[in-house]
Amino acid sequence: MKPVRILVVDDAVVARRVISDILAAEEDFEVVGTAPNGNVALTKIARLHPDVVTLDIDMPELDGMQTLTAIRSRHPEIRVIMVSNHTRRGAAITVEALFGGASDYVTKAAGTSSAEEARRYLREQLVPKIRALVPGASPVVSAASPRAPRPLSRRRIPTPSIKVVVIGSSTGGPNALTAILESLPEDFPVPVLIVQHLPENFTTFLAKRLDTVSALHVGEATDRTVIEPGNVWIAPGNRHLETRSTARGFELATSDGPLVNSCKPAADVLFQSTAKCYGSSVLAVVLTGMGQDGLDGCRQISAAGGQVIVQDRATSVVWGMPGQVAEAGLAEAVLPVSEIGAEIVRRVMASSQ
Repeated sequence: MKPVRILVVDDAVVARRVISDILAAEEDFEVVGTAPNGNVALTKIARLHPDVVTLDIDMPELDGMQTLTAIRSRHPEIRVIMVSNHTRRGAAITVEALFGGASDYVTKAAGTSSAEEARRYLREQLVPKIRALVPGASPVVSAASPRAPRPLSRRRIPTPSIKVVVIGSSTGGPNALTAILESLPEDFPVPVLIVQHLPENFTTFLAKRLDTVSALHVGEATDRTVIEPGNVWIAPGNRHLETRSTARGFELATSDGPLVNSCKPAADVLFQSTAKCYGSSVLAVVLTGMGQDGLDGCRQISAAGGQVIVQDRATSVVWGMPGQVAEAGLAEAVLPVSEIGAEIVRRVMASSQ
């Protein structure tokens, strides 16, 4: 098996060394070169043909966003992982990079007690993401599996009306969410609740960006908000999102609980809470992403009589989350992302007749 070829791009000498050392320690990775800015990176990409580029945001001459645009134009096959920080500016640029074609991102450690802790923090993000993004890298549970999905459920659309749509997404999610929300009409009759794996600040900018492309109102979820049609709510970074039944009706609730599936927010937390509140009136959608977040929640939604659809392998950046649900036989439909929005509308309207 050929090693994954990686080019490390960062204007800071120390950062280039740390990232290179982290990656070179993996037997299935090969750091083929480094670059201090975008211009040097583009020259080396043409010569070295890397599979993956790690790309810093702030660099002289040609910054991360400009370099990303050039890579996507000249070398669309290359996977690009942005290296960001936890500042609001870093979050805003990284979210734009994800919409602009970056495959994924990692964040540099903030406030860690030692260089070794910062190194470990970066490694725990970067190594599994590269393996998930590159077919043929060392096996990772979240990567696309060679196993065929189990036969899918052929249940008819249930008679109970759909009262809420819940969506879970991770790697590649921002662009998938854009495709779906663009397809939902202004009079879409049920609320939409979304978990996208992103940290604090990042989800704020994600919500603002999606609000510009959707006919519905898109915002970051806040506690005690009554869940009403016409709205799309994004789980805030580093907080779980749940639904609760109150005297005012169903409300949003966020919590700082433990990680679930190594995630916070986690799709499973949202999915399980909606299964309890809404029962058979839930439509769950699982989009591209590594890992298996959403699987247990889909089991509960399916057991309650709700519906589940997932993104197909061909249009997923990583067929981990949707693949796990499909292989468990929980998905009633496995669709390209371009068809999911229309399918959501069809099912919601059919259930209301």
